[in-house]
Amino acid sequence: MTKESIRRLNAADQDFDSQLDALLAWESVADTVVEDTVAEILQQVRERGDEAVVEYTNRFDRRQLQSAEDFTLSATALTSALERIPEAERKALEVAAARVRDYHQHQLQESWQYRESDGTVLGQQITPMERVGIYVPGGKASYPSSVLMNAIPAKVAGVDCVTMVVPAPDGQLNDLVLAAAAIAGVDQVYTIGGAQAVAALAWGTKSIARVDKIVGPGNVFVAAAKRAVFGRVAIDMIAGPSEILVICDGKTDPDWIAMDLLSQAEHDQQAQSILLSSDAAFLDAVSASLGKLLDDLPRRDIAAQSLADRGALIQVKSIEEAITVSNRIAPEHLEVSVDQPENYLPKIRHAGAIFLGRHTAEALGDYCAGPNHVLPTSGTARFSSPLGVYDFQKRSSIIYCSPEGADRLGRVATTLARGEGLDAHARSAEYRVTGD
Repeated sequence: MTKESIRRLNAADQDFDSQLDALLAWESVADTVVEDTVAEILQQVRERGDEAVVEYTNRFDRRQLQSAEDFTLSATALTSALERIPEAERKALEVAAARVRDYHQHQLQESWQYRESDGTVLGQQITPMERVGIYVPGGKASYPSSVLMNAIPAKVAGVDCVTMVVPAPDGQLNDLVLAAAAIAGVDQVYTIGGAQAVAALAWGTKSIARVDKIVGPGNVFVAAAKRAVFGRVAIDMIAGPSEILVICDGKTDPDWIAMDLLSQAEHDQQAQSILLSSDAAFLDAVSASLGKLLDDLPRRDIAAQSLADRGALIQVKSIEEAITVSNRIAPEHLEVSVDQPENYLPKIRHAGAIFLGRHTAEALGDYCAGPNHVLPTSGTARFSSPLGVYDFQKRSSIIYCSPEGADRLGRVATTLARGEGLDAHARSAEYRVTGD
């Protein structure tokens, strides 16, 4: 890899804004062929249920299913996988799960109420969703960490039933994924994927109960299906390619920073890795490290394409300017590899997850630090947040009027309702008015 294999930008250049816009440009699922295919699958599953799920699963995943029983896994299958995996992997999953569970326990919201002077009670009741579906990639792209990150917050929230769908192309299932499901407390597992799995979760079939929310990553067909069923069920987000943005003062080992950039680039060719620094010589050093370290990666071709197409080393005049640029980008992952990084935290407005200090590799957040690795991408950190317990809890308002409160509020409501021309509203409130 040469220096030219990853672009160099300078925030001082007159056309920097347009260059940055071009770098960040990415269109989510917009292929009409994909959308038309997904629409047909959703309709068929909605109309024919399990029969359509079996048909599409056999076609796309090269299976020979005969009925829904063939894609339903028992609890024994999960515990058996947990027993089969090497002890080191089992312990690693257990440690990661414990840390994820502990972190998300801190997110639990509680119901609250307060009483006004006339006896009226107002408040909010927090309740968990009843059923949640989690989509987990299968086959070669098997991620047990995704099972933990999606299922554990739901269980901490108190969701009654967590249903996992995971494709098994050619009948292949990953023991680590099944073991993670056992550790996370997943209640039901179906070995199906694609748009047909999303449809089954959204509408329900004879064998698969309809869920209230669908979370988890998938390919373009899964993303398109999630977008299409949104409104019938809730979804977590439409995720774009993985991203990392590193702000460095030039004092961190360039090999460390280069490998942090590569950790995202190896995801896929559309992943994005960006480094911001005021030290031009450090940018040169990181570029050299990228060339040196890339050759040793099993996924070097994917990472090299990602860096060439969407990566950048950007020179800025200061850490403050780097934060300004970062806030504009609103990255999924933000590393602040500088002295006393906590001093800059109040200035960071938009980021999915913030990794402070030279020793805090983003990869720790992917697996075992504790916070969720399901994060907003493509600039959506400007208005959205990481997946958490709050995504699986609902809030209901509580209003309990005393006679005095009904009299006081009824007068206000009556006036406003008549102002809106809604007489029944006004009279409904007026019936409770008891005073003069």
